[in-house]
Amino acid sequence: VLETGKFMPTDNAWALKSIEGGLLLQSKDISSWSDIEIKIVTKRVPTDSELKALEFAWTVVKFVKSNAVVYTNETSTLGIGAGQTSRIMSARIGAIKAKDEGLGLEGAVMASDAFFPFRDSIDAAADHGVLAIIQPGGSLRDKEVIKVADEHGISMVFTGIRHFRH
Repeated sequence: VLETGKFMPTDNAWALKSIEGGLLLQSKDISSWSDIEIKIVTKRVPTDSELKALEFAWTVVKFVKSNAVVYTNETSTLGIGAGQTSRIMSARIGAIKAKDEGLGLEGAVMASDAFFPFRDSIDAAADHGVLAIIQPGGSLRDKEVIKVADEHGISMVFTGIRHFRH
């Protein structure tokens, strides 16, 4: 018997997962749209319709695992890429899944469960006609990613909340 004292809070705010050779303890993602204060970081401001789609996309991406990228409109999920070792691969897979279902991404929005570390995902979004992106922000390359979004005329919103979970 191992006695740990007050290691685990009683409010059930932790998720415990077994991994080979140990355990992974993560705080649960209990955030909701009303918990965030979005920050528009690009020159282009999202329209009301895009903001509704961004809210929907941010909610969907919360429930997708690691390196998740989700494409949506206001009411529908169009494509999901997840579980990859790079965000660009998730972005590509989400676009492929949308195309395979006959769903276009022109005018869609894109959400990421964590920050974009490189410009490649933003370029890919632009190639597919994405108009707005929501992500936590916090990359060392945020300025570069914002600049690329501005170059493509894409609005970008930071949430300050990372959904990324294993």
